[in-house]
Amino acid sequence: MERKQSEIAWQQAVEVIPGGVNSPVRALQSVRETPLFIEKAQGAELTDIDGNRFIDFCLSWGVFIAGHGHESVKAAARQAIDKGTSYGIPCETETRLAEKVRCFIPSMEQVRFVSSGTEAVMSAVRLARGYTGRDLLVKFEGCYHGHADHLLVNAGSGVASIGGASSAGVPGGFVKYTITLPYNDPAAVETFFRNHGEAVAAVILEPVACNMGVVLPEEGFLAFLREITRHYGALLVFDEVITGFRLSRGGAQQVYGITPDLTTVGKIVGGGFPAAAFGGRREIMQHLAPLGNVYQAGTLSGNPVAMQAGLATLHLLEEAGFYRELDQKSSEFFILLEEIVSGKRVRLNHTGSVFTLFFSGKEVRNFADATQSDREAFADFFRYTFRHGIYLSPSQLEGNFLSSAHTPEQLDYTLEVMKRYFKNR
Repeated sequence: MERKQSEIAWQQAVEVIPGGVNSPVRALQSVRETPLFIEKAQGAELTDIDGNRFIDFCLSWGVFIAGHGHESVKAAARQAIDKGTSYGIPCETETRLAEKVRCFIPSMEQVRFVSSGTEAVMSAVRLARGYTGRDLLVKFEGCYHGHADHLLVNAGSGVASIGGASSAGVPGGFVKYTITLPYNDPAAVETFFRNHGEAVAAVILEPVACNMGVVLPEEGFLAFLREITRHYGALLVFDEVITGFRLSRGGAQQVYGITPDLTTVGKIVGGGFPAAAFGGRREIMQHLAPLGNVYQAGTLSGNPVAMQAGLATLHLLEEAGFYRELDQKSSEFFILLEEIVSGKRVRLNHTGSVFTLFFSGKEVRNFADATQSDREAFADFFRYTFRHGIYLSPSQLEGNFLSSAHTPEQLDYTLEVMKRYFKNR
């Protein structure tokens, strides 16, 4: 594979951008590749500036559930652009998208839009503290909730890949009110609440953890969290930035039948543009300014182009059979992939249309298990598939995604490449 132009582009980028990238995991350092520079994307395919084509299972970290460049989403965005790209003043599309989000996720009785998942989570946590009048936040090891200072504690995603669970530049005082407990460990949660429950403002988690690889909640874990938070008067916050609209129209909370107090969504909700949202019970949301004393603001929040693209995307998800067909395609792919890795030191974790291959001989049920996986083996696997035109999320601690745009031929080819890789290993 010729990658000369990407290598030149990276050398140019590092002169003006730290590491040559605007988000660390894109550097591909952990898999020992130079960054990929993209010329265009369409459907489930990326084309780099050297003309190499890749079947894309990263999909901008889960954004493109209907594939890149869907015609109806592009048309909606163009229509919005023709009217103006930003107002800093309300437009009706914000209301229509908020109504659609509430229709899909009824627990989000009121919704506020922001520009990123980090903003959504940061704002939801501030609101939870303001509403309850308490300070402590409980999160779980390996769950990544964006790069706000007080949330970079034992985080997953790219934070774990750079050799630390936090970040330089975060004062200790910023995180002293953030308590980290093991994922899928109700006993640890119960012990902490028994001693400190009256001071807990909220428990936040990814209901299906997708930032330590895909790790599912064990039976009863989410229901336990719902019960104990309610008992102690704390809020339960679901970070569904990835799982929202991905696992079902109503996200993981619909799949598992658990109603949180607050929810954050992102990725899919912006249709490929920078947008995210947080929302929840009306009585909680009305503590936000201008109604209440919890402040949150953003110049580009509710951006009209992002709102129109997000609305067009959610309309696609309403089409008859969308999730049934995507889940069936994914299930068939996972069955065949499971056969390929059977007997190897590899664990396939998956749900809906999301999956991770952990290079481990044991079940992965929490962050400790995930970080014990063989990252060198994963890097070797990544490079092999990459050089055969398959782009996976470049970290074992991230999820991979299927879309409605992946064709049977693309999935068959992917399985054949993976079969060749594992044949003699």
